[in-house]
Amino acid sequence: MKNFALIGAAGYIAPRHLKAIKETNNNLIAALDKFDSVGVLDSYFPKADFFVEFERFDRHLEKLKRAGTQLDYVSICTPNYLHDSHIRMALRRGADAICEKPLVLNPWNIDALKDIQKESGNKINTILQLRLHPSIIALKNKVDIEGKNGKYDVDLTYITSRGNWYDISWKGDESKSGGIATNIGVHFYDMLYWIFGEVQENIVYLREKDKASGYLEFKNARVRWFLSINEDDLPKEIKIKGQRTFRSITIDNQELEFSSGFTDLHNVSYQEILKGNGFGLSDSEESIKIVHEIRNIAISKIGEKHLFLK
Repeated sequence: MKNFALIGAAGYIAPRHLKAIKETNNNLIAALDKFDSVGVLDSYFPKADFFVEFERFDRHLEKLKRAGTQLDYVSICTPNYLHDSHIRMALRRGADAICEKPLVLNPWNIDALKDIQKESGNKINTILQLRLHPSIIALKNKVDIEGKNGKYDVDLTYITSRGNWYDISWKGDESKSGGIATNIGVHFYDMLYWIFGEVQENIVYLREKDKASGYLEFKNARVRWFLSINEDDLPKEIKIKGQRTFRSITIDNQELEFSSGFTDLHNVSYQEILKGNGFGLSDSEESIKIVHEIRNIAISKIGEKHLFLK
């Protein structure tokens, strides 16, 4: 049984981590969040110590260490811009880090973390759960075996409606979230890179606060992508059903079915991390470069555009 601490216990994604820690038969000894709405802890680890101030949390971990309690992992579920700092804290405490995506916001953050990881001897893991989805694994195996003569044509569409709260929260602040492409798209870009190989071209046609669209060319695929949190962008048939999310990936006009099977992917991620097979810094590097470019390159007016832009 390994000892965990968790930073960001009141957040949306924290219950998936709590469940994974519990269902892999490990123990949460301490949790931190500046918000105290963390009744969810009762369902998993009611005896975990809880803190709303980082300094007291950090001191508590130090006291446990001096009393002989080993901290093995720190799970990080905090806002994107704090990941870098909290990863460093985990390594200073002699623990491995398990961090939600995006691991960091900028490519140079990864370079610095490589040095710190080497110095500490501990490992930085990130959650890239799409790489563990059975349908995605099957697609990668197919692409690897086929060795298609030419490139696959891919359309990625992801619309996940968000209310007015989004702009007020840290997610609406690009300096903290990285913007739409980073916040809701980074795991898709990682998946595409993992399946189709290195990026050869990155073009952005639309970059607004609530939506973005562009074109990515990989070694083995041409990808037109569209991401949005604006419910007005939902297809009519989705609105009629009263649904607020639409997710579609087509490959050569064939729909990739991966709508189910997400429930336990954090559990699988933790199982692999505990076996020493977690996704590390090098696995995250390419997707972080992609989203950093999407944030910063000039907008183009011509090229292969997604159907939703036409």
